[in-house]
Amino acid sequence: MRSISGVIAAGIAAIAMSACAQRGDDGDRAPLAADGASRVAPGDWVTINREPGASRSSPLDEIDAGNVAGLVPGWTFEPAGGTSVPLVVDGVMYVSAGPNVVALDGDTGETVWSHALNPPQPEAPAAAQGPGGRGGQQGGRGRGGRGRGGGGGLSASARGLGYWPGDAEHGPRVLFMAGPNLMAVDAATGAAAEGFGVNGRVAVSPGYGATPTIYRNVAIIGAASSETVPYGDPGNPRALDVVTGEKLWEFQTVPQPGQPYNDTWGDGWDRRGGTNMWALSATIDAERGIAYLPIAGPAHNYYGGDRPGDNVFGNSIVAVDAESGEYIWHFQTVHHDLWDIDLSSAGVLFDFVNPDGSTSPALAYIGKASLMYVLDRVTGEPLIPVEERPVPAGDVPGEWYSPTQPFPVRPPPLSRVNFSEADLVRAEDTTAEHAAACREQMENAGGFYNEGLFTPFLYKDREAPPMSTMQMPGGTGGVNWGGVSVDMTTNVVYANVQNGSLVGWVQEKLPNENSFDAPGSENPYDRAYINGTGPFHSFSAQLGGDARGSAPCFRPPYAELVAVDADTGEIVWRRTLGINASLPEDRQLIGGSGSAGPTVTAGGLVFIGATGDGLFRAFDAATGEELWSAPLGGQGNANPMTYTGRSGKQHVAIVAGGGVKTFALP
Repeated sequence: MRSISGVIAAGIAAIAMSACAQRGDDGDRAPLAADGASRVAPGDWVTINREPGASRSSPLDEIDAGNVAGLVPGWTFEPAGGTSVPLVVDGVMYVSAGPNVVALDGDTGETVWSHALNPPQPEAPAAAQGPGGRGGQQGGRGRGGRGRGGGGGLSASARGLGYWPGDAEHGPRVLFMAGPNLMAVDAATGAAAEGFGVNGRVAVSPGYGATPTIYRNVAIIGAASSETVPYGDPGNPRALDVVTGEKLWEFQTVPQPGQPYNDTWGDGWDRRGGTNMWALSATIDAERGIAYLPIAGPAHNYYGGDRPGDNVFGNSIVAVDAESGEYIWHFQTVHHDLWDIDLSSAGVLFDFVNPDGSTSPALAYIGKASLMYVLDRVTGEPLIPVEERPVPAGDVPGEWYSPTQPFPVRPPPLSRVNFSEADLVRAEDTTAEHAAACREQMENAGGFYNEGLFTPFLYKDREAPPMSTMQMPGGTGGVNWGGVSVDMTTNVVYANVQNGSLVGWVQEKLPNENSFDAPGSENPYDRAYINGTGPFHSFSAQLGGDARGSAPCFRPPYAELVAVDADTGEIVWRRTLGINASLPEDRQLIGGSGSAGPTVTAGGLVFIGATGDGLFRAFDAATGEELWSAPLGGQGNANPMTYTGRSGKQHVAIVAGGGVKTFALP
C-alpha cells in the first residue's frame, strides 16, 4: 500500500484550473455584503446546517441532559414536508411549505407572512377564449404559470431555504429553489425581492432540488443532472449574485480538453452526465472565503467502460474560491465509481487538535461508504493519514477498474462492509419466518460474492444460473444526505449510520428492456437479480409472523448512532438506532433509519429523528444513553434544529408527518 494526499496543491491550481471556473458575461465580482465570517447569534439557525461551516452544533443549553426528559410538544405548522430544515433569525422561522414559503413566529407558530409561488391569475376575457372555449381552457393553463404545465404548479424545494442578511442597500432575503428557478423574497415582508431577476425569479438549467448556499453576495447551487443516461446536461455547480440573480461562475466538474485531469476520463469526458452537486448544500469557510463542493459520481452510475480512468472530479470534495469559483484543491474519495457512492454532503468544519496540542483548520467528511476522512481544509491534505489499498477487480467485458481506493487508517468503516454465511440473520434476531426466507433467498441467488468495501459486481451471462454479488453498505449508505454534526467544544462527530446492501449481477441489456436507464441510454449493461432487472435489489425479506415490514437478511443492528473523536479517529460510542415494535419485546431493538442526520447542543444532547418507528430522540452526547423520546406522527426524515424565539425560550424543531413539530420545556 502507499500513502497518499489525495489532493493537488493550491500552488498549481490558481493558474492551471482557472479555465474550469467561468464568470458571468461581464466578469465582475459581486460586491461584498455582510461580514464574511457570518457570526451566528446563539439562538439563530441561518443555514440548513445552522451556520456556513455546517457543524449543526448549537450553543444553546437551556435544554440539557438533566431536564430533557421533561420536553413536551409545542406548536405545529402544516403543511411542511420532505427533508426541509427550518431557518430561524431573530425569533422568526422561515420554512418551505409546498406552493408557499412562510415566515412564522418562532414562539407561537403564528404566520408572519406567506409567499405564494402560484398566485391566482385573472380570468381571460370571454372573447379571448376561442371557439368552444377549448382554446381559452388551454390558454388558461398556460397563463397560470403552473411551473411544469398541466396545472401542477411550482413548489418550493422540500429540502430547505437559504438566508442572506442583506447589505447597506438591500434588506435580508430568503432564497430557494422552485423547479428550474432560483427565487428570492424579502425576509421582512415575503414580497418578491426587487431587482432579483424578473419578479424575484431567475431560471436556471438544469435545475437543482436542494438549497442555495449563501456567502456574502453569492448564492451557490448544484445541478440535477441525470444519472440514468451516460450523456446529458453537465452537473456543474454554479453561483449567482444574490442581489441581481446574474450568473457569477460555473465550475466544470468533468474537465474538458486542455484542462487538468481531462486525461482521467479517456474519451468519456464528452457530454458526460452526472458528476453533479446534488447534496443539500455546500460547506463554507467564511473566514477564508472557501466553498467546499460535494461532487457526485459520473453517469452511468454502474458502468464506466466508456470513461476509463479515475474520473476526476467525480466523487470529490472540491475546494473553490466562493466568490470566483477558482479551483483551490480537491480530494477524491472514490476512483472510477461503479457503486453510486456519491458525495452526499460536503462535511463539517472544525479545528483539529494535533498530537502536539496545536490546531489545524479541518474538514471531516463521512459519506455513503461510511469512511471518515479528516482533511486540512486549507490544503486538502489528510490530517489522519489515508492509504491507497488494493481492491478486487471485476470481470465485466470492457469495464475499467481502479486497482486501489483511498482508505483512512482510522476509524474503520462505520457501517457493515462484509458478509459471509455466518452473518446470516437468525430466528432469535428477528423471526423464524424471516430467517428461513433469507436463507432460501441466498440459496436461490447462488450465494453472494463479497470482498468488503468496493466489491465490484460480477458479470453473468443471461443464460447462466444465478451467481450474485453483494455491495455493502447499500445504495443509501452508510451516511447519506443528512450528513454529520460535530460538537465544536469536544470535536466529537455524530453520524446516523445505516447498514444495508445491494445485490445482483451485471448482464447485457436487451433493447427496450425495462431497466434503471432512461429511454435512449447507450449503456450496454444493466444490473439484475433473481427478482428482476435494475440496481436497487437488497438482501432483505419480510419479517413474517405477527411482525410488520421487512428487514435485512444479516444480523442486526440495521442502523446506529455513532460518535467518533475527529482528532484521533477513535470511536467514542455507538448505539442501535430505531425499534420495530411489532417484534417480540426482546427483539425490537434492531435499528432502522432513513437518511437524516443528528444535531448536537451545548446542553450535552444529540437530537435525531430519522427512524422508521416515528420517534424523535435525545441522547447523552458523552455516553450515548437515550434520555428522551417522543412520537412525531410520522417519520422525521429531516435534520432537527434548535433555536430561541423572541421570548428567549429554547425550542427544538423537526419536520415530520407533513409539518413542523416543535418541543420545549414547560
